[in-house]
Amino acid sequence: MNPMKTTDKNISRRDRIRGCLIGGAAGDALGYAIEFCGEEEIFSRFGRPGITEYERDAHTGPALISDDTQMTLFTAEGLLAAGVGEKYPEDRTRMRHTVARAYQDWLRTQEMSWEEARKVLAAETGREECDGQSGQPGQDEAGPPLRLALIPDLYSPRAPGNTCLSALRGQRRMHHLPEDFIREPQNHSKGCGGIMRVAPLGLCCPAEAAENVAWEGAQIAAITHGGLLGYMSAAVAAQIIHRLVFGPDGLSLKEIVREARETAAGLFRGYQDLEVLLRIIDLALELSGNTAPDLENIHRLGEGWVAEETLGIALYCALRHTDDFSAALTAAVNHRGDSDSTGAVTGNILGALHGYDALDDKWKTGLELHGVILRLADALAGPAESQR
Repeated sequence: MNPMKTTDKNISRRDRIRGCLIGGAAGDALGYAIEFCGEEEIFSRFGRPGITEYERDAHTGPALISDDTQMTLFTAEGLLAAGVGEKYPEDRTRMRHTVARAYQDWLRTQEMSWEEARKVLAAETGREECDGQSGQPGQDEAGPPLRLALIPDLYSPRAPGNTCLSALRGQRRMHHLPEDFIREPQNHSKGCGGIMRVAPLGLCCPAEAAENVAWEGAQIAAITHGGLLGYMSAAVAAQIIHRLVFGPDGLSLKEIVREARETAAGLFRGYQDLEVLLRIIDLALELSGNTAPDLENIHRLGEGWVAEETLGIALYCALRHTDDFSAALTAAVNHRGDSDSTGAVTGNILGALHGYDALDDKWKTGLELHGVILRLADALAGPAESQR
């Protein structure tokens, strides 16, 4: 790839939004194959520098996504159902609840087979039969609006996080969801299950203020992860993606990261553990400019099982390899930690920076639910005439 600034006007918003979601799914699928592997196993299986292309599923053929991309898609569906436009809806509580309800649909995909679910869906709609939607429409096919709960391929548990499962099962029994998930935490987890799915918060509402994007990114993460670092890290990621897609002109990725750091410092002033978040952002910025091997630097940032480490690793890889998406993804997954989540967030960031068209074909070909992801991206982007 050629070096690109965020202001390259040849990249449309639609292309950046597509790039963000496909880039995240690519990093997820690449890392999912080695998520629970130690480094000795990774390098003995794949050699150095580790896994560099998809491992296809022996039974179904495509490179499989994990719960990270599944939940990202349901985040997007929830936002679309809430009627996002130029700005977030005035009723932010309703928007949060709509996304939380979309996560209940995702929960069903982890607990039921498609055959079981279609009977439940038919009963809910008063129909005798409920047909599924195709999981792989053509790359440029607009098609009717998707409903993710009708896609049979999504009914497959892909190592879902226990915190997400337990939080959503608890909410299923609630009469009323909290109006503010940050002020009424569901638990105290700072796991990465929040940050890995918030990219869609940054892919809509171009006129929304950066601090509001960060705050709502935190709120959506806090639906399942009530630990401070769990949702503060998601706030940073959501703002970075929003600024990459919608401007302002003239800022590099490094400047956008620093801006998001300052937003978090103001937004969460006085919150416990804020300094931990700021230190890991600073460390990622510092390490991205040294000459040490990627793996050595990543070890200094952690393993990615918790949100601030996922953020730190993703920022490091994106900053170190800003102009080489493939190199960034390879670095982001080839370590002993939560490879699919660190790969997903790295892919979200650089996919938004470079756009879909600039991604190598190897990351598009054979990716599970490729067509579904593009259709959701285009729905978030809105009418073509509104694109820059």
